[in-house]
Amino acid sequence: MRYIRKIHNKLLRKLLSKKKPLLIAEISANHNGSLSKAKQLINCAKKNGADLVKLQTYTPDTMTIPSKKKDFKIKSGLWKGKTLWQLYSKAQTPFSWQKELFNYAKKKKILCFSTPFDETAIQLLEKIKTPFYKISSFEMTDINLIKAISKTKKPLILSTGLASLKEIEYSIRCAKKYGIKDLIILYCVSSYPAGLKDFNLNNIKILKEKFNCIVGLSDHSTDNSVAQLAIAVGAEVIEKHIALENQKKGFDVKFSVKGREIKQFKNDLIKANELLGSNYFHRSKNEKTNIKFRRSIYVVKKINKGEKFNSNNLRRIRPGYGLEPKYYNKILGKKSKKNISPGTPFKLNFI
Repeated sequence: MRYIRKIHNKLLRKLLSKKKPLLIAEISANHNGSLSKAKQLINCAKKNGADLVKLQTYTPDTMTIPSKKKDFKIKSGLWKGKTLWQLYSKAQTPFSWQKELFNYAKKKKILCFSTPFDETAIQLLEKIKTPFYKISSFEMTDINLIKAISKTKKPLILSTGLASLKEIEYSIRCAKKYGIKDLIILYCVSSYPAGLKDFNLNNIKILKEKFNCIVGLSDHSTDNSVAQLAIAVGAEVIEKHIALENQKKGFDVKFSVKGREIKQFKNDLIKANELLGSNYFHRSKNEKTNIKFRRSIYVVKKINKGEKFNSNNLRRIRPGYGLEPKYYNKILGKKSKKNISPGTPFKLNFI
């Protein structure tokens, strides 16, 4: 179900007016430190039906410090053994690339925006005129970052992995206080990759009901059915990490859709959305053509003028061209005003 609500931003309003799920293609670190590959990923997103493409805007020193102490070492998961500094040094999309990538996306006619991780990233993104902002799950409780983004008054996408409802409510209140009018909340499981048991897709319904805004899914799973089911419970925006066709190496490859898989992923979202149908009880024209195979009242033996209708000469059978079965008992005992041959659909004017 798509909520009826006022969207202030013209660009966001235009995107949502398509009445199809929006697919955000997240490049993240799958460019593997190559500007050329980052451009290929943007082109791949456009070619395979993504609606928007998203970057991440940070440097290692805006994320962490170069410490080898145990607090700064990743102890499990895909990046086990690396320090945070090592991870972000390799995974960053350098500031010096950002304007060129935004311009390349514009040339390819796909909307590009980014996730800033500190105020210097916001300053850069304002200079290159990002249309929207996203806050990552791990920064969702950084209220100063939320304030700084909110003051731009641009639409904000807020990812909510790890967060309690109380934390989400606090961050949303802050965003609205400092200027956000258009807000999208993404339900997110911050595991990489996220297992099926990690999800509670009813959270999407809960978020939608509690905050009365657009809700989507940031999907780190390896199963397309997660996003399809998210659409079924009310998600309108899906964010998914992407990689190139047959790409083997990349920090996020294990939970990314690759090349032509992006198109299939988008088609699966559209299919799920189409199956939801309208927000009112509805039968398709195609289905209604089979109404003729319902039961109805038919004359099954010859009836002479003046003869009474009874269970021997009238039956409730298929097809459905005669009077509805609900009138059967009311007809029995009434007299016919004409001769009627067997196989005739019964009409009220026969009485």
